[in-house]
Amino acid sequence: MRISFVCLGNICRSPTAEAVMRHLVAEAGLTDAITVESAGTGSWHVGHPPDARSCEEATRRGIEMAGTARQFDASDFARLDLILAMDQQNATELVARAPDAGARAKVRLLREFDPALRPGADHAVPDPYYGGPEGFTDVFDMVERACRGLLDEYRAGRLAGA
Repeated sequence: MRISFVCLGNICRSPTAEAVMRHLVAEAGLTDAITVESAGTGSWHVGHPPDARSCEEATRRGIEMAGTARQFDASDFARLDLILAMDQQNATELVARAPDAGARAKVRLLREFDPALRPGADHAVPDPYYGGPEGFTDVFDMVERACRGLLDEYRAGRLAGA
């Protein structure tokens, strides 16, 4: 199973999701079964490390956060099984870039897998970039719940590509 998490610039939300999911996959002993990465729909942060505030929160939680920002490329559709957008704006952008219906079907919102999300609630992982440290804490909490739900769906065999 090959998963990519996608946000706008690939320095806050999507690398957070990548780090959290990678941590959970390792804890579950599934590193040979699940590959995790992240990207952004925009290009302005390409080559930059994750936001320092995200890294601080990851360290506080005992999660390793590494890598550099990259932009999602059309060729990614062919090699990925699941593309998880952090919000509707990024999901819409990804769907618009998809070459066909099969590629479009791979795009979902990460918080669809959050078991604590109430029906009708906003599925967005809010961008903490312009806020304070509490936004990064909130994002980690949301992302962790959704990634745990995603892992549960994988284990239950309910994901395409699983």
